Amino acid sequence: MMRLSPPSPERFIQAKQFEINFGGSEANVAVSLAHFGIGSTFVTCLPENDFGKAAEAHLQSNKVVTEQINFRGSRIGIYFLEHGVDHRSSRVLYDRADSAFENIDPTYFKWEEILDGASWFHWSGITPAISQSAADTCYDAIRTARKLGLRISGDINYRRNLWQYGKRANEIMPSLIAESDIIIGGLPDFENCMSVISPDFTDACKKIQQKYPSITKIVNSNRESIHASHNKISAMLWDKHNLLKSKEYELTHIVDRVGSGDALMAGLIYGWLSNWKDQETLEFAIAACVLKHTVPGDVNLVSVEEVGSLVKGVNVGKLLR
Repeated sequence: MMRLSPPSPERFIQAKQFEINFGGSEANVAVSLAHFGIGSTFVTCLPENDFGKAAEAHLQSNKVVTEQINFRGSRIGIYFLEHGVDHRSSRVLYDRADSAFENIDPTYFKWEEILDGASWFHWSGITPAISQSAADTCYDAIRTARKLGLRISGDINYRRNLWQYGKRANEIMPSLIAESDIIIGGLPDFENCMSVISPDFTDACKKIQQKYPSITKIVNSNRESIHASHNKISAMLWDKHNLLKSKEYELTHIVDRVGSGDALMAGLIYGWLSNWKDQETLEFAIAACVLKHTVPGDVNLVSVEEVGSLVKGVNVGKLLR
C-alpha cells in the first residue's frame, strides 16, 4: 500500500502536503527479515504504473526479492495516517476500493513454483479482508505451503473497517487459520475471526488449539497506552503447555508505531528460523518491536546486532562512534 500522512503533528484538516511511505503487513515483515539477513520474497499484485513501480523500488531498496509481483490494473491501495501526539490518538482512513490488490485473481500465481525451496510462509488477516478473490488467493498459497511442508505463520490483524465485501471475518478466517502453525492475535481477534470467546488469554489459547490442532504457538503483544507518545509494551507466547512472558519496555518518545506488530512477527520468524528457544525468540521479537517505534514509516530498518544490543541492555541510547 501507499501511505499518505501530513507532517506530524498536523491534522488532516490542516494538511497542505502529504508524506509518502510504502508498506503493508506482509511487506513489512519481509523487509524486516531482509534486514536481518533472511532471504525474503514478497508476492502481491501492484498497478502497472509509476506508483506500482515506486512500491517495487521501495521493496528492492530494502533487499526484498520482487520477481513474483504481478503488475495489473491502475490503482494502488492507499491509507491515510494522522499521527497522534500526546493525548491525541492517531487516526487511519482506508482507500482501497478497486485497487490492483482488491482485484487480484488466484490464477495469477503458480504457488508450487513460487514456494519451491522456501522454508516459511507468512500471511496476515489484512489480505482476506480486502476481497473474496484476495481471500481465495491467500488460501491457495497457505494450502500449497502446507502441502510442501513449510512453516506457516499468520498475523490475524482483524480490521473491522476493511471487511466490506459481504463476508464476516469468522466466515473466512477459520479455514486459513486451520492450516497455520503459528498465529499472532489477541482476545478481540480470536472472537471476531474464530468465534473463540474468553476473558483470559491462556484459556482462549487452549480453546483455539482444541479447534485448530495444527497451531503450535500463539503470540500476543500487550500495550498500555498512557498517551500516543508514551506506551508500555511486552509480549506473551503460549506454547501449548505454558505461557511465556517477555520483558516490559517503556516507550516515552514514540516516533511511529505503525508496523510494530510486523516487526514483532519478523523477530519471531528470525528466532525460530535460527532454532532459538521460545523465550529467547520472544525477547528478540519484542525488542525488535520496541525499536520499530523509533523509526518513521511502516518498516523496521534495524539490524540483528541492534536488536541484540537492546535485549542485552548494551549501548542503549548511546552515541556510537
